[in-house]
Amino acid sequence: MSTDRVLAITERIIRQILRDKRSIGLLIIGPLIVMSLVGFSLYEQRDILDRVAPGLLAVFVMFFTFILTGVGFLRERAQGTLERLQTTLVGSFDIMLGYMIGFLIFAIVQTAVILTFTIFALRIEYVGTLWEIGAILFLVVTVAVSLGIFISSFANNEFQVVQFIPIVLAPQIFLSGVIIPVEQMPQLFEWLSVVLPLTYAVEALREIMLRGADLTTLWINLAALAVFSIALLAAAVATLRR
Repeated sequence: MSTDRVLAITERIIRQILRDKRSIGLLIIGPLIVMSLVGFSLYEQRDILDRVAPGLLAVFVMFFTFILTGVGFLRERAQGTLERLQTTLVGSFDIMLGYMIGFLIFAIVQTAVILTFTIFALRIEYVGTLWEIGAILFLVVTVAVSLGIFISSFANNEFQVVQFIPIVLAPQIFLSGVIIPVEQMPQLFEWLSVVLPLTYAVEALREIMLRGADLTTLWINLAALAVFSIALLAAAVATLRR
């Protein structure tokens, strides 16, 4: 791995996104609009809002990060930038790591906006510490960035990236315990939930925000999210090489 090459790719991604003022605006405004619609519709029902907030945080962070990364990486392919990088001496891993870090920076900013708005504008009551919530969301972001890069490798246009949402994200929303607790699902769905990263994120956030658990007791969830992120990034590298 070449640090200089990875940083050069990261810097190029940052510059390109910053030049697109519309994307920067949507990166901030989009999540705020969606969070406002959901949050303020339940604003007078504080118990329900506080109870569903952990799941909503995980879902919205993964959803918006997936869109940001999937569409952004697809543009790189459509413009031929990725092909030009592949013709150089830059390795596939360096390319993917550079892209991942570049998108990760903007995804973290977006996540900070979502978390800040949820906690302070919607006035969510939580028990755990804010930094532990942020740590879980950071792992969710890394998974979503890796997933977005991997999935966008199979899309030919932005519309196809959006079409992957029902296939990739919808099952996670329904089977991760956001709507119905996992233990109340049919046995088959319980088994399926084990292989979905959002399941571990939702469970960890609920344990922290609703029960005051700390990260040391959630090491299985942390390890699972880290494994998902690494595995998806490796799959994206393998796809790029192919």
